[in-house]
Order: sequence, then C-alpha cells, then structure tokens
Amino acid sequence: MSAPWLLAMGCVVVASSLFLIKRNMLPHPPGPRPLPIIGNLFDLPKEASWLTYTEWAKTYGDIVSVSVLGQVIVVANTAKVAKELLEKRGTIYSDRPSIPFYDMMKWDWFLATAHYSDEWRTGRRILDHGMRPAAVLKYRGLQIDRTRAFLKRLLTHPEGFRDHIGHLQGEIIMSLVYGYDVQEHNDRYLNIAHAAVALAAESSLPGAAIVNVFPFLRYFPGWLPGMGFKALALKGRELGEEMVTAPFEFVKAQMRQGTARPSFTVDSLQEYDDLGGGPEHAERTVANVAGSLYMAGADTTSAGISMFFLMLLMHPDVQKRAQAELDAVVGRERMPTYEDRPNLPYIEAVCKELLRWKMVAPLGIGRATTADDVYQGYFVPKGAIVLANSWAILHDASTYPDPDEFKPERFLDADGSVRDDPALSAAFGFGKRICPGRHLVDTTMWIVAACVLSVYGIRPAKDEHGQDMIVKPDFTGALVSSPKPFRCSIAPRDGVAEKLILGYVRDKSE
Repeated sequence: MSAPWLLAMGCVVVASSLFLIKRNMLPHPPGPRPLPIIGNLFDLPKEASWLTYTEWAKTYGDIVSVSVLGQVIVVANTAKVAKELLEKRGTIYSDRPSIPFYDMMKWDWFLATAHYSDEWRTGRRILDHGMRPAAVLKYRGLQIDRTRAFLKRLLTHPEGFRDHIGHLQGEIIMSLVYGYDVQEHNDRYLNIAHAAVALAAESSLPGAAIVNVFPFLRYFPGWLPGMGFKALALKGRELGEEMVTAPFEFVKAQMRQGTARPSFTVDSLQEYDDLGGGPEHAERTVANVAGSLYMAGADTTSAGISMFFLMLLMHPDVQKRAQAELDAVVGRERMPTYEDRPNLPYIEAVCKELLRWKMVAPLGIGRATTADDVYQGYFVPKGAIVLANSWAILHDASTYPDPDEFKPERFLDADGSVRDDPALSAAFGFGKRICPGRHLVDTTMWIVAACVLSVYGIRPAKDEHGQDMIVKPDFTGALVSSPKPFRCSIAPRDGVAEKLILGYVRDKSE
C-alpha cells in the first residue's frame, strides 16, 4: 500500500479516536451527586418515582440522570426531550432494558417488555393492525353491553364498585381478545391476569426488586436469606405460560368445534397463518401477542375508571355540569351512545382531563439505548435506561396552570368546543413503543364515563353518625398508579334513572 494511503488511513484512525475520546469525556445528564462505587443507589426512588424525577427537574433541568452500580438511568422530563430521543432517534431508543427478574420469569413473550427485534416487530405489527381505530370500531357494541351490565351490578351491590370495575375491564378484554365470557365470580383467567400484573408491577421499575439492582444474586442458592425473589420468579414463569396458553387453547378448541366468536385471536390466526416459520411458529406468535394484550389490558383501564369515580367524589361541581350536559343533549329516556359523543364536549373534556390529571402509567416502561448517543452536549451511553416522565410533561404549570387541580375547562375553547391537545398522547408513551391499545382505552373510558354520569350520583359515604366521610386520596406507586381503596355512595339519580338501568341491561341468561 502506498505511503499516501497509509497516511490517509492513519489520519482517519487518529480522528476517529479523538472523536471517541471527546465523546466519552462528555458528562452524563446532570443529577444528584453519586457516591463512589454504588452511585445513586440510595437516591433511586422505589415508589411514585415520577414525583421525585419531577422535583429533580426543577434543580437539574429537562433531562436528568443517575447511575447505580454503573447502570446509567436517564429521565426525560419534557415532551421536547422525549420526542427527540424516543421518536426522532427511535432506532437507538426503542429497545427495552433487560429486567433480571423478568429474565428469570422467562417473560420474553410479553411484547411490552420484549427486546427490539424482528420477532418483536412482527408481533407489534399484528397488534397494531388488530387495535387500529377502524378495527376498534367493531368492538363498540361489546363495550356498550358490558358497560350496561356494569351499571346493573352497581345497582345491586354499589359497595363493591372496585370489584365491578375490575370485572368490567376483564369482560371487555377477554371478550375482545378471545371471544370468552368471563364468569361472574372467581374467573380463572382474570385471577391469572391480576396475579401476573401485581407481580410485574412490583418488580419492573429500577430499584423495585433487589435482583434488578444486583443481577448476580440470581446465581445464589434459594435457601439463603433474601433470596425469596427466586420463588416469586418461578411463580411468575408459571403464571406467564398459563396466561399465554390457556385462553389461546380455549379459542383453538372453539374454532375446531365451529363455535368460536369473532375476536382478536380468531382474526389474527386467520390473517397470519404463515409468518415464515411454519404453522407452529405463527400460532405461538399470535398466542404471545394475544397474551400481551390480555396482560396489558387487565388492570390499566380499570385503574383509570377507579380514578374517574374518585374524581367525581372529589369534584361534585364537575359531576353536576356533566349531568346537565347529558340531560340537555341525550335526555332522560335513554342512555348515551357513541353517536352522542360529538355533541357532548364537556364529557369529552372530562375524559381528557382525567387522562392528564392522574395518569395510570406516569413513567411507562423504560427504554434501553442500543448505541452511544450525544444530546445537547450530554453523553448517553449504550445500554442506558431511558424513562419518559409523562407526569412531568402533563403537569407542567406553564402549559397546564394549577396542574394538580382537575379542570376540564382547560380543554374547552371559548365557544365551548373541545380543544385538541396533541401533548396528551404523552399519557400513552412515545414513538414505536406507544401504547397500541390507546384507541380502545379512549372509547372504553368515554362510554363508561357517559353512562355512569347519565344514571348515577357519586357522593360521600356516611359514617356511623350520618356525617359525610372525608376521603384523603392516596395512590399506588409502582408501574401502574391506581387509587387505593376508598368509600363512596353510588345511587341512581332518581327513579327514572333506576328504571333506565334495569330496562337497558339484559342478563346473560335471557
């Protein structure tokens, strides 16, 4: 090779080396000062971490980072930062971090936490197709029927409203995904889902489980003190496999008998019978996607509906105005339907504000970088965990004055029409990992809110002296944020409403 070529190659090597050195000398995004070796281990919040990150933003800025035993965690506290990283640079920021506890449970089937790969992209394509707005339209009748059955349960046992909410969401998701009618009590599939969701929520956020902080602990024998997570992981593995296979086998049996009802799984099996790896591979892929939808939908919407009841209890003025709009537009002789939605702007604003006010998933699930990156002079290394703090984004006082107050009016223009707010999509995440079920969540929340307000009044429960009980709202602080148990009075608005509930709802036996 000639001397000029050698010189040119040498210059390229030197320039590249200098660039990498400079790049690695750049600081990580600012954050609390780390300690030697352990870093910010004691700074990392275990509950309601979005609130801590929001406070940190006031000191350190829009992008914050901490380091725990060498693992860098970056938090985007504004929509600008989140969109730049998770959307515009999505090829780097669309992977998921390895969660040691999930690895132990062998939950690679769960699309929400699966690594960014060809297999994930195939599953996501199936999921997006089945949950696109046009596809969700065909489930409206199902949502209305299940909501009206929910209203009747409230009439019979109002004190069990939290259980009824969980049952409602279970009915919708199981009927939609598998064409399966949930049992009235102690349903096998719902029990599996709720147990799996609870286990996942406890162990998914950084610092929530000890093995996520010290991954080497998975290799220690289970009889040692503090190794209880190993038994939990084994239980999680069994739950996960049952979630994927049991309802899927139910659908296949129904298809063989010619009795299968239309569902996401039936449609997907018919449309994706060949994914390039043979029939068994196609079936397992569809089973994984269906199980992921079943898992993701088991608790999230029910948390939002519980939040709705809490809001009505805390804000009687909102309840009164919403009911006045319903009475004027829909009347008292029937219940609202989706066709009424364009004519009920205040109800729409209530649903939007509910989405912003107390988010069900304030941080979503973290991303993992697949390559080194530089943002605004800060170095984000390969393998960093990146979190989008949707709570901070939708509680920014410069955009949403008095952000902790529930004010549906912020989504109404002067003429009373609904104001569009693209920033609200932050409640569902960003980029390639945005919640695929967001359209279903939207339609479910709307029909439940409209129907409940149409026929029920939500008021404080009474104590033993007949006085209104004061509710001090408190919320769970893991992956899914939901109101902790609270009491309220749920009663038909009047005799007309009670007759409407009974007249509109048919028992399954009829």
